[in-house]
Amino acid sequence: MKEVERIGDQLSRAFEGKAWHGPAVMEILDGITARDASARPFESAHNIWEIVLHIAAWESACLRRLHGDRAQLPSKEDWPAVAETSEQSWEQCKKELKQGYEQLRYAISQLADEQLDRPIVEGLSTVYVTLHGIVQHSLYHAGQIAILKKVVSEGEKA
Repeated sequence: MKEVERIGDQLSRAFEGKAWHGPAVMEILDGITARDASARPFESAHNIWEIVLHIAAWESACLRRLHGDRAQLPSKEDWPAVAETSEQSWEQCKKELKQGYEQLRYAISQLADEQLDRPIVEGLSTVYVTLHGIVQHSLYHAGQIAILKKVVSEGEKA
């Protein structure tokens, strides 16, 4: 198996499932309603919806970087605001997250192993470090979502 295939596999595990650590991003999002996603159980922390938008923003930034764009995200892009909290908007948000993942996964599949040690964009980390970083980023935030999901769920039972 080529290294880019291994990295793509790790991204798939982090996003879709069969991750070594436990549930992947989409598995954790299963069963979360728009109401749950927009709930803010901790006043000073991001909610699930904001975290999903943030993951999607960095998937997009990574993809842009693979295409030569520096993709430095200003705070409005890094942590996009939730515009509307309807179920339809939540489903669209998850759909866009998945589409961004699929585009990134495809772009990774088109890379050659020889590209991994090159800077992704002049002055930034290598392609290898960036791709592993996006996997780590997704898993870090999946953990946050899992905790928030549990808190929101337990809050409804109280």
